[in-house]
Amino acid sequence: MIELSQNISDYILKTFGEEFLNNFRSYIEQDAEIYLRLPLNFDERKTIIPKLASYGVELEQHKSIPFAYKVLSGYEKLGKTLEYTIGKYYIQSLSSMIPPIVLDAGKNNVTLDMCAAPGSKSTQIAEMMNNTGTFYANEPSPKRIKSLVYNLDRLNIVNMGVSQKQGEILSKHFNHYFDKILVDAPCSGLGIVQKRGEISNWWNEDSVSRISDTQMRLLVSAVKSAKVGGEIVYSTCTLTVEENELILNTVLKRYPVELVDIGLPVKSHQAFTEYKGAQLNPQIAKARRIIPWEINSEGFFIAKLVKTGTTEVPAKISTGETKLRIINSKHKDIRHHLQNLSEYYGISLEVFDNFRFIMKSRDINYINANWQSDDLSLYSRIGTKFGTVDNRGNIVLNSLAIQSFKEHITQNIIELTTTDELKTYMTGGIIKGITNQAGYKVIKYNGYFLGTAVGTKEGLKSQYPRAMRTHEILIN
Repeated sequence: MIELSQNISDYILKTFGEEFLNNFRSYIEQDAEIYLRLPLNFDERKTIIPKLASYGVELEQHKSIPFAYKVLSGYEKLGKTLEYTIGKYYIQSLSSMIPPIVLDAGKNNVTLDMCAAPGSKSTQIAEMMNNTGTFYANEPSPKRIKSLVYNLDRLNIVNMGVSQKQGEILSKHFNHYFDKILVDAPCSGLGIVQKRGEISNWWNEDSVSRISDTQMRLLVSAVKSAKVGGEIVYSTCTLTVEENELILNTVLKRYPVELVDIGLPVKSHQAFTEYKGAQLNPQIAKARRIIPWEINSEGFFIAKLVKTGTTEVPAKISTGETKLRIINSKHKDIRHHLQNLSEYYGISLEVFDNFRFIMKSRDINYINANWQSDDLSLYSRIGTKFGTVDNRGNIVLNSLAIQSFKEHITQNIIELTTTDELKTYMTGGIIKGITNQAGYKVIKYNGYFLGTAVGTKEGLKSQYPRAMRTHEILIN
C-alpha cells in the first residue's frame, strides 16, 4: 500500500478539497490498469489479438480509442511475447496515448517531440505520421536516450531523427521551423503516484517550483521553435496548478499564442481559470484535466496552443562537424549495393527509392525519403539500422531492416518449423539442424519475418540483434 505523504495530502486538500483527496487515496491503493497500444491498422490488430490470446493475454478494446486495449489477464507475459519483441505492440498507459492524438501530426508535418524518452508517445506519433515525413525526437538524458533508440529500433521507426539537446535551447537550432510540437514536460508526477509510489517520498511544493521553471523554459522554447500557425501540445502527468495552468497563463501573457478547443476521447474537465483568488486568462478553460479514477488511468493535463505571430530570433548555436552523410538511393556510393541486395533477395530496386541512406564509416542507417534536415550534426541517431559494409565491400543487411522490406523479399528465405529452432534463433544461437545453407538468409516463423541469419558449416547462425535479446522471450 502506498503511504501518501503529508505534503501531497495538504496540497490536494487545499487545492481540490476533501472529497478529491479521499478519492485520490482510494485510487492509489488499487492496482493500476494496464493498456496496450496496438497498430492503427485494423487488419494488423486482427492478427495480433488471437496470437496474444494463445499466451493467455485477454484484451478489451477501448470504446473511443480503437488501438487502445485494456489487459484483463496475462499481465506477466506482456513484455516477453514474440510479438512484443518484434514490435507488434507497445505497453502504454491509456492517458499517455492522448497527447499524440491531440497533436494529430501527419506525414506532411515537420514534427518535434521535445522530451521523447522512453518513446511511447514518439513511436505513436511516428505511426500516426504513417512512418514517413520528418519527425524529430529530442531527449537530453544519455541514459534515457538508450530506451528511446531501443524502442525506435524495436518498432522499426523510419521517419525519426534523434537529438540529444537541452529542450530549453532547441529554438536556437530550430527557429520558426516546426508545424507540430509535443512538449510532454517532466513534472512532479502527482498523476502517476499509483504506479510510482516513491514520488510520495520527495514531493513538496519547493520541488514543484523548481520543476515548473524548467517546464516554462521548455514551453517557451517550443513556441519559438514553431512556425507561425504551428501547433504545440503541452502535457504533464501531474495535477498541480503551478505546473499546468500557471505555466499557460504566463506564456499567454508574453508570447503570440492562443489556446484552442480540444476534444478528448476520455472523460475530462476544463482547466482552472482562477487560483488562490487570482483570475487567470479565460482561454485556459480550453485546456483539459484528466482525473485518474474517472478513467482508471494516469492523471493528465493537456493543452493545445497555436502560434499566431513571430517571435524574437535567438542567436544560433554552432553544432560543429559531423561524420554523417545522407544520400538518396540513386547515389553512386549506395546504388551498386542496393542492386546487389535487389538481386539477392528479390526486392524490386524501386522499393529502395522510398528511403534515404545515412553513411557513417562502414555502418549504414536508413530513413524515409521525405525526411529532411539542414544540419546532420544535431543528431545522435537518424533512422534505424540498414546494414554494414563487410570486408569484401558488400552490404550485410541488418535484421532490423527486414521489417521494412518483408513484403518485397522473395528469395533466400528460410522458414523455421519448430519452437526449438525459434528459441535458438531469438537467443542468437546456431541452428545446427539447418546445415545445407550458405550465405545470408531471411528468417520467418509462423508468418512473421524475424531478421537475418548466415549459413555456416556448423549450421544457421542467428544475426538477431543483441540489443533485442535483453529479456526472456516466451516461445508458444
